Amino acid sequence: MAQADQAAFLIDGESYYRAVAEAFEQAQRSIYILGWDVDSRVQLCRDNDQEETFRQLIDRLARAKSKLQVYILEWDFAVFYSLEREFWSQVSFGWMTHERVHFELDNTHPAGASHHQKIVVVDESLAFVGGFDLASFRWDTSEHLPTNSQRRDNDQAYGPVHDVQMLVKGETAKKLAEIARWRWERATGVSLSPVDDGVSEVWPGSVDCDFSQQSLALLRTMPAYIDELEIREIEKFYLQAIEQAERFLYFENQYLSSHQIGNALEQSLQQKEGPEIVLVLPRHCPGWLEEGTMGVLRKRLHHRLQQADAHQRLLFCYPDREGLEDDVIIVHSKLLVADDQLLTVGSANLSNRSMIFDSECNIALSADGDQQRAEVIAGLRNRLLAEHLGCSRQQVTEALEETGSLLAVIEQLGSVERSLKELPLEGELSDWQALPGELIADPEKPIGFEQLLEYFGFATEAGEEDEQSTKPRGRHFFLALFIAVLLGALWRWSPLNEWLNVENLLAAADYVRESPLSIPIVLTIYLVGSCLMFPINLLILATALGFGSVTGFFLALSGSLLGGLASYLLGRWLGRGAVQKLAGKKVNRLSRKLARRGWLTVALIRVVPVAPFTLVNMVAGASHISARSFIVGTAIGMCPGILAIVIFEQGLERALRNPDWQTLGAAVLALVGGVLVLLAGKKLLFKKSERDHG
Repeated sequence: MAQADQAAFLIDGESYYRAVAEAFEQAQRSIYILGWDVDSRVQLCRDNDQEETFRQLIDRLARAKSKLQVYILEWDFAVFYSLEREFWSQVSFGWMTHERVHFELDNTHPAGASHHQKIVVVDESLAFVGGFDLASFRWDTSEHLPTNSQRRDNDQAYGPVHDVQMLVKGETAKKLAEIARWRWERATGVSLSPVDDGVSEVWPGSVDCDFSQQSLALLRTMPAYIDELEIREIEKFYLQAIEQAERFLYFENQYLSSHQIGNALEQSLQQKEGPEIVLVLPRHCPGWLEEGTMGVLRKRLHHRLQQADAHQRLLFCYPDREGLEDDVIIVHSKLLVADDQLLTVGSANLSNRSMIFDSECNIALSADGDQQRAEVIAGLRNRLLAEHLGCSRQQVTEALEETGSLLAVIEQLGSVERSLKELPLEGELSDWQALPGELIADPEKPIGFEQLLEYFGFATEAGEEDEQSTKPRGRHFFLALFIAVLLGALWRWSPLNEWLNVENLLAAADYVRESPLSIPIVLTIYLVGSCLMFPINLLILATALGFGSVTGFFLALSGSLLGGLASYLLGRWLGRGAVQKLAGKKVNRLSRKLARRGWLTVALIRVVPVAPFTLVNMVAGASHISARSFIVGTAIGMCPGILAIVIFEQGLERALRNPDWQTLGAAVLALVGGVLVLLAGKKLLFKKSERDHG
């Protein structure tokens, strides 16, 4: 518990982004920013002629205020999110800003988890907590118009978004600063000193205080990690609030998939006397991936709660307004109001992840029978309903006093222009049950890499396959090997070989480099090319020609790993059990011996290429070599070869584009340098192998 001298609710992005920008302008000593996503390109204030970005704002303030230190800690995100995030955030924040702007990525969490806390602290006296990241595609006004020229980030328009943030001042902000400093030290090993007292008062000029001099609770979710015990304060609060509620439970959330929350709601609905339950959710999850995972999990729980609602006290609904057509208002807020007695706002979704596995932070207020606090809690609920229904807060208050029912108020005050519509349960039950999605989309515990492969059907041990499935799997495996060998022969000896000339490589490299989607295109080429037996060395050379030494090296390595993993998984899926049964005991014993040396075996095969890249990958997938060893060995073993090709490329490109004795001589020297690097890598790996074998 901590005292808040002042506090306010900031509803929707226009209010929050303006308030946080005003607070930054007043900062003197420190700014802490913790986020699931942070984007340097986002524009915080959008109703003036200035187009200052977030990065430009903090850079200007750091240069103007000699004592100001800015610390930005972003989750080191999973690859699934790479296309919707700023790709070079470390460059934007780390290299293109003042030296007192510090940016780090935080990966100190269990496998499969994320850092989802959304906290901003200014001078350790003012703090923001809620559902907002300082990121793209979050800003909107409370009107949630179908089209809005200001609702545009990174040259891309997007649909309406609804979210809620809390602003607190005083001791509560100091406690949030402690969380931020702890997270920073945990991620970087660097301890930050607290700001001395005496910093000037900070409060955004555009924000009216909603309440003052009240005790607030800070609630967290933190997974068990190394020697740290798990913390599940948010889940405990939600379960107690559901159990204690007598009249109303009002939720706004992006997701609904938590087992524990679902069980508690089901028990509440089964009681003869209990609260009305209103769940405000987005009609659809944004994007096909989320809709096919978290959306399916929500439908399962929706169906289950519908079945339990014998007394007609449940409403699943989504905000709608005239003119949206196929677009939806994305509900991104995460809050609960229980009766007029309990309130929580924060970063936690109603998912297994947020309750157990990801890092989260919420703020909670309890009335404890105090009339003033009860009015604050009810006031926020009524204010949100007024926004969704397109009416005044006073109208909501009066209608609720008259009817005594949230369900009646929603039905009575909704209009054609704005309303909360009942969320339809679309699709077939069999479709929802087909996805065992909790494992990946909404886990409760760390996910091992082998477990991830097993989820997708690639990690089945031979003993788990029955005899009937082994023979067709074996035929498929050897058919795939035959096709791979055939493709390799075609690339080498058929007319296709004439296409693989230097001029075509240079032209293709130039074309791809100029594309705004150059990186995804290159990685896709590696993925497809690996499966089609395209010569990997030519792909690496084309990448080096197109992107230069440094970028070309990392792109080639990433592409090789991606393409290698794809054909490894293909080999494992097609043939692991079949090869073990068809190859005989001797080959299986040899496979197990190779597996004992793991990544080193794979690395040696890479520097001494006994077979084409794709064939090695497929056979490795069908052997006892683990996926982890395969990836590590491929990364280590490919590095000398890629580095050699990149070095050779420097001279080769100059010789090809401007052939003369000088450039040809440089090409020969580059070739020699590349060969020396390859031989050095090969020698180191053989020495390592000999030591391990001895």
